[in-house]
Amino acid sequence: MNSLELSASLEDYLETIFFLSQKEGKARPKDIAERMQVKAASVTGAMKALSEKGLVNYAPYSSATLTDEGREIAKKIAVKHEALLHFFTQVLGIEAREAETFACSMEHTIPDHILQRFVRFAEYTEKCPNFNANWQDNAEAYFCRAQGCDSMRCEKCRLTE
Repeated sequence: MNSLELSASLEDYLETIFFLSQKEGKARPKDIAERMQVKAASVTGAMKALSEKGLVNYAPYSSATLTDEGREIAKKIAVKHEALLHFFTQVLGIEAREAETFACSMEHTIPDHILQRFVRFAEYTEKCPNFNANWQDNAEAYFCRAQGCDSMRCEKCRLTE
């Protein structure tokens, strides 16, 4: 792993530091541990690893700050997270807690070019006057008809909600 390759876990630490440091410019290890629901020892290990990669300024028993490079990476992760969360909740109508879980896991693996398509589609659904806001009901009807059913809400082909 070179210095620019980060595990999903280290990306989560960067993102957490980014959000926690928006007010004061720094993040206390205790606050990082609380927000991520991890032990202090895990935070210490992650801070050391991020510091070695030049992404975080950190010394034991002190707050962490992001380097310029760390801030840029953290911003990109946060943007991916927010775009995915928005897509899941606003376009697909997924409940916020479940959407949060999937956004958090996908933000680490989704390539930028695919994320851009998610964002463009979400913008289209919000701005196009011809887009039917009831697309989920229409999709359910389509799948029922495709199964040869007369009823849009038959038990045989109802989509799981």
